[in-house]
Amino acid sequence: MACTAPLPQKLHALVQPPGAAGTWPARGPAAPVTAGSRVLVVDDNEDAAATLAMLLELSGYRTRTARDGLQALQIAREFEPQIGLLDIGLPFIDGRELARRLRQGPDGARLVLVALSGWGQALDREASASAGFDAHLVKPVDPQVLMDLLAVLMARRARE
Repeated sequence: MACTAPLPQKLHALVQPPGAAGTWPARGPAAPVTAGSRVLVVDDNEDAAATLAMLLELSGYRTRTARDGLQALQIAREFEPQIGLLDIGLPFIDGRELARRLRQGPDGARLVLVALSGWGQALDREASASAGFDAHLVKPVDPQVLMDLLAVLMARRARE
């Protein structure tokens, strides 16, 4: 049962392509939806990936990190993430191609994918949506916005 209240402006642009209408799901405790969820963090900046993984682990997520798209595909086969936080500018295969390949996997339709990028124009967000991302965040990522976004996206997946 979805709430019909509009998405808060801060999150609306993150989970919908430009011009799309969205609704804010009923908020309850985020912990039951997110606790223990497996998150694959992919960023060629090892410090950024490690920091983001640490933040997620402190919030109850289980994480693995990868430095490039090919390594991410290998880790995903074993780890079977429920969430992917993917940098767009990756070596070997970029984040958009990685998203496409992850979507083709056995649980690809249920996977929550969030693009992390230094680029945030409407065309960048549209390209991310076309590649299969559920949301697009511009770096540096506000930790509270990320946590709220993951709670919203995981709640949506749980209702599907």
